[in-house]
Formats: sequence, structure tokens, C-alpha cells
Amino acid sequence: MIKFSYETDAGIGVRANLGLIVLQADETVEPLMRRLLSLDGVALYHTRIPSATEITAESLQDMQQEIATAVSLLPGAVEFDTIGFACTSASSVIGESVIEKLVQQYQPDALVTNPATAVKAALRALGACRVALVAPYVPEVVEEICETLKRDGFEMAAVGTFDQISDSIVARIDEQSIFDAIIQAGRAEDCDAVFVSCTNLRAANIVQDAESALGIPVVSSNQALGWHMLRLAKVRDSMQGYGKLFSYH
Repeated sequence: MIKFSYETDAGIGVRANLGLIVLQADETVEPLMRRLLSLDGVALYHTRIPSATEITAESLQDMQQEIATAVSLLPGAVEFDTIGFACTSASSVIGESVIEKLVQQYQPDALVTNPATAVKAALRALGACRVALVAPYVPEVVEEICETLKRDGFEMAAVGTFDQISDSIVARIDEQSIFDAIIQAGRAEDCDAVFVSCTNLRAANIVQDAESALGIPVVSSNQALGWHMLRLAKVRDSMQGYGKLFSYH
């Protein structure tokens, strides 16, 4: 048997190592993040967390006990710069600081974000105060998102929902329907920006067209999460095709 000599290097993530916690029911965030975060020297690692197929405050809260276990399944030899928890509504229900503590049980040196935290950072970067919300959820979950924004000083210019409890249906709401909802909500009086909530909603590809139609920024959960993960990891690249947000460093 031949024994080969070898040398080692720093691995794939020479600029940044990013971890992503994805809901079992989510069909949208992984394919998008593979494109959005496809940068030389940036490594992206996914882990899945059990989740119910129906989106209620109770089912979202139930995920809290699974977060640390999901993080423990990320590669142990990788030094993560940023780890993102990819669920907007669960971030609002469980609490952003609670999620951070759970993630850091296994990855104490990683910076932690989630769509709620990321969207608020994005809206501040864009100078938005009065926000129109487009969401897919049932009203009790929509209210949780609104309260999360209000607690951080944002005003709601308009609130609209597709009123869906099923995650599988959310993943299949077509882009034209989402675009039409963004335009309708974004025409509210004194609206500074539109926030399209939910990582399972296919909004990121239409953000730029919606911004052109409305003349104001449009922020989606996945777009904001990817942007914030990169910026926390000190990756300042501008990305084309995903709206005004990626011009902010």
C-alpha cells in the first residue's frame, strides 16, 4: 500500500464560514442561499431542525428545544464566523436573544443572526421607519412579527397576509402573487419600505423589480438574512439582482 504525502490549508472558508439552521418544512431558503452566498472563499454549511407543517405560535415555540441539537450537527472542526437561524416567525415567537444563546451553546465564538434581527438591521441601513408588511401567516403569527418590529421603533404603514397555516402551500405561492402583494402594500401612505416576511416565501428574485415599480426599498427575509450573515462575517461584497440592500456595507 502506497502512503501519500500531503499538505493542509485553511479549507474552503478562507474569507468566512457561515452556518444556516433550516426548518425541516422549508423548501426555499437553501436553494436561494446557495446562489446568494456563492462567493469565492465563503463556505456555507446547512443543518436542519424539526418543524411542524402548520405555522402556529405553538408550533413555532416548540422549535426552541431543537435549536441547540441542530447546531451540534454542524461540522465540529469548522470555526464559524456567523450562524443564521432561518425562520422569521419563530425568531419573533421564541425571541432573538434566546436563539443566540442556544446557538452559542455549541458555537460560542460565532456571531448569530436570524431574519427578525437581520431585517431590522437592513431597514435601519436603508433609513426606513414606516414599513409595509407582506406575510403568508395566520393573523396570530402576523401580529408577532408586527410586535417585534414595533418594539424596535418601526411603524406599520400597512399589514397584509396570504393567511396560510400550511408551510407547503407557502412555498408554492407563485412570484406574481407575491409581487402583486408587495405593490399593493407598498402603496400605503408614507411607506418607507416593504418587508416580505418568511424564509419559505419565494420573494428574493422579485425584490429588484418591486423596488423599481414602487421607488422604495423592498426587503425579504432571505435577502436580509444573507446580507446580515455576510456583513457580520466582514464580507462586504455587493451582489447584483437582489435589491438596494446589498449596496450597504
